Amino acid sequence: MNSLPSETAPPVDCILVVDDLPDNSFLLQTLLENEGYQVEVANNGQSALDKIVAHPPELVLLDVMMPGMNGFEVTRQIRENHHLPFIPILLVTGYSALMPAEGFDAGADGFIRKPIDFDHLLHQIKAILQPC
Repeated sequence: MNSLPSETAPPVDCILVVDDLPDNSFLLQTLLENEGYQVEVANNGQSALDKIVAHPPELVLLDVMMPGMNGFEVTRQIRENHHLPFIPILLVTGYSALMPAEGFDAGADGFIRKPIDFDHLLHQIKAILQPC
């Protein structure tokens, strides 16, 4: 019996979307899944940290302005956890007075402003996740 060699599908990058507004999360989840990414969603900072510890994603899209623990604090806690692999973090914000330096100081790798330019977002994601 001849069998064809099985082709292994390349692994799918997992992106964690963190936003306290369900509409924002849904929009990003839909966009990213349509691009072939696996997407997990968290609606607050603590939930995001729990998911990251349980199953570290390849990238985190993290809203800055959330009640309780904001995106800067979540970023700091990720960076301070030496048990986690390096995870790229893109901060997402609609707050116009926010300076990117604040995010970089917290440990973020980039910034996306709301309203989101989806082409720009996808370009940044692809640049971050491209194979070495």
